[in-house]
Amino acid sequence: MARQGSTPRRLALLLTLLTLLLAGCAGQVSDGRRLSQAPIAGNWVTIQRGDTLGAIARRADIPLARLQRFNPGVDARRLAVGQRILVPTANERAPSGGPYRYQIRPGDTYSSVARHFGTTSGRIQAGNPGQRPDRLRVGQVIRVPLSGAGTPRTSTTASRPTPRPAAPNRPATSAPPASARDWPWPLAEYRVIRHYGTDSRGTLQPMLLATGSGARATAVADGEVRFAGSMRQLGQVVIVHHADNLQSVYAQCDRLEVEAGRRVSRGTPLCRVGRHGETGRYDLLFDMRQGGRPMDPRRVLR
Repeated sequence: MARQGSTPRRLALLLTLLTLLLAGCAGQVSDGRRLSQAPIAGNWVTIQRGDTLGAIARRADIPLARLQRFNPGVDARRLAVGQRILVPTANERAPSGGPYRYQIRPGDTYSSVARHFGTTSGRIQAGNPGQRPDRLRVGQVIRVPLSGAGTPRTSTTASRPTPRPAAPNRPATSAPPASARDWPWPLAEYRVIRHYGTDSRGTLQPMLLATGSGARATAVADGEVRFAGSMRQLGQVVIVHHADNLQSVYAQCDRLEVEAGRRVSRGTPLCRVGRHGETGRYDLLFDMRQGGRPMDPRRVLR
């Protein structure tokens, strides 16, 4: 009798659990609808499956061009689920030549704003005379001068033209200088996904290194950071110039830890490696150049 009586109790328990589960699902749907209707202007939005920049711009009631300019380095054709997009407010502006009008959000500093827009904190400070960087207020609107904008410059470093990784060209043929010997690899733990060399179409490709979540790329030698910012389709990028006309490039990062003009030593953290939306891996694109010409990093690294 005890066993027979247990069956109704089990059914009742299953029905109760099923009811709770359905109620929970209904609550999630309701929450989802409420979130989709909530105002998003001024906030960071996490990309969900099916999202497009055009749809986000319409929800925020802002021009698509403004949304794109407030997210430099974001490829509208390659949005990844979980990727974060900054949605500007009606008070913020993004003229093509700059300077931008940017509204301070909680946790913002000149450095963090500069990293997002691919500029420098010194350039922002020069564009906001009289404003102390340590006294920023949430909701305050500041000017964000961008590279090439006609704004005051604070150093000779800031007046240099913004460097760009050169298009694949003829590789360096001369031997590396004596100063470039036994340099460390840019990652403590890594796996070579793609070696430096030409692909099936004959296009020269830089080295690609896979690593783990939270990994930071470090400088392979002493030098000066000539560029630290975002580049289209390359994410956040750091370019370091070394002695004897050598350069090292660290791309596909998602957070920079240095600024242009800074002197760095071998082993200095430069950036945190980002997660690639298509592969799901944490990949660092690493490039070495001699006199502006690409070279095989294995000729220099130990």
